[in-house]
Amino acid sequence: MLIYIGRRILMAISVVLVVLVATFLLFFAGPADPAQAMCGETRCTTQRLEDIRRSLGTDRPVAAQFSEYFKGLFVGRDIYVSGAPKKCEAPCLGFSFRTGIEVKDAIAVRFPNTAMLALMTMVIFLSVGVSTGVLAARRRGSALDRGIVGFSQVFGSIPSYITGLLFALYFTVLYPILPRYTNRGDGLPAWLGGLIAPAIILGLFYATGYVRYARASMVDTLSQDYVRTARSKGIGEQTVVYKHALRAALSPVVTILGLDMAGLLSGTLITEQIFGVDGIGRFAIESLRNDDLPIIMGTVLVGCVLVVIMNLVVDIAYSFIDPRVRLS
Repeated sequence: MLIYIGRRILMAISVVLVVLVATFLLFFAGPADPAQAMCGETRCTTQRLEDIRRSLGTDRPVAAQFSEYFKGLFVGRDIYVSGAPKKCEAPCLGFSFRTGIEVKDAIAVRFPNTAMLALMTMVIFLSVGVSTGVLAARRRGSALDRGIVGFSQVFGSIPSYITGLLFALYFTVLYPILPRYTNRGDGLPAWLGGLIAPAIILGLFYATGYVRYARASMVDTLSQDYVRTARSKGIGEQTVVYKHALRAALSPVVTILGLDMAGLLSGTLITEQIFGVDGIGRFAIESLRNDDLPIIMGTVLVGCVLVVIMNLVVDIAYSFIDPRVRLS
């Protein structure tokens, strides 16, 4: 087990490094010029443009910029912001070109909003998706089964931004059944209440996939020999389904869960934008609009680390969920 985990950790580190290099080259060696965006279209002289580039450090070679960035992740570094040096402690993701705020602090402020939204969404899509999928599998071939699968396919084929816009329009604007999002400073009940609407629409959208995954896995598991043996021994149907079959059927569901949770924690761009949630996804969109490269790099790197960690957790969880799987 320890050897397996060690190998997976080394692979995870290599993936993060590759993504770090690729992302840095994509943004910092790309055509976008944050100095031009900050200088503006009017009253932007050549000298002022060069001064801004020198202040941001984008006038140096890309290799030197990456070397400083990589070093800052482990030991920190000094960054010149508006001509004045600022100490950036490790892990240093830099300072925003626009606001001068440290990137990791800006992400840390918004991450709890995205994390709570992801947690609430997970509770909804797991409870609705898995339970409905198991119900459809137990009634395989019936009208209920066809209805559940058909509805999940139709609802899941609608783009999430359309369902999100309609849900926000009717349930938070025209008919304010659900509260709008407010910051944590307005109190915990108001903050959690404002996350209900985006969590519901995200949860239902993700649940459509879990209905199909859970149903297909459960249908296959219920046809296995050990399930028929358990039934032949006189074990109750509820025990056979929920104690023996469901545990083995959850393995493919856990794989999708890990990837979905990584995506949710990295930021739900469209949903956060629609419902006004001040999370990582909305923050990344604003940074793209402003050509704020350190913020973009920081959000991408955080998302990559979360995806890698969730994949590692999923691989280890296999051996505990499915007794047929053992890690060598």
